Amino acid sequence: MKKDIRYMPSYSVPEAAFYLRLPVSTLRAWLGRQTGFEPLIFPPNDKPLALSYINLIEAYVLAAIRRIYTISMTKVRKAIDYVGREFQTDHPLADKEFETDGLHLFVREYGKLINITKEGQLEFEEVVKKYLKRIERDPRGLPVKLYPFARTGEPDEPKLIFIDPNISFGRPVIANKSIPVEVIAERYKAGESIDDLMLDYECEQEEIEEAIRFELYRKEAA
Repeated sequence: MKKDIRYMPSYSVPEAAFYLRLPVSTLRAWLGRQTGFEPLIFPPNDKPLALSYINLIEAYVLAAIRRIYTISMTKVRKAIDYVGREFQTDHPLADKEFETDGLHLFVREYGKLINITKEGQLEFEEVVKKYLKRIERDPRGLPVKLYPFARTGEPDEPKLIFIDPNISFGRPVIANKSIPVEVIAERYKAGESIDDLMLDYECEQEEIEEAIRFELYRKEAA
């Protein structure tokens, strides 16, 4: 049987960190590649170190949690282990059940760990759900599209770019056209105008600008 591409090694650590707007050092820590830090995410490949699409989703969910509350990753790990045991899954953060009942269990475990109020738990759950809406899933509940951030990282940013493991080798593309954002940005940096790019690719101005904005973050993050 053909192996699901979502579980295959596809992204280097710097590449995944760029797509998720994370410091490379943070992602390496989550992968257990820093002294004294136990892994939260388990990649399919060690040499060379490479993440799968499922790992990318897991890191995205961790990043969403990190944006909302500054919580020790040791405590987060305990909560993840708790949800993993409840649903008997190796990838609780990427599992569909996490988005429903699993999230509630995760929040309940947070309550035990950091003593947030019931109201705080509900607020936490609702905000995380907004971030999870940027993940589309297939009928089995597995992720098929991730809409990454190109701006400030707010959950209601426009969904103009997505990452699909079956399109452009899992690299970011313009959502309505499946055109790699890197191609758009390279042509723009080479001197072509936004108007010309709109004509060539039959895209709206907002789509072209979003592709450029997304890809040019690479230079800022370098």
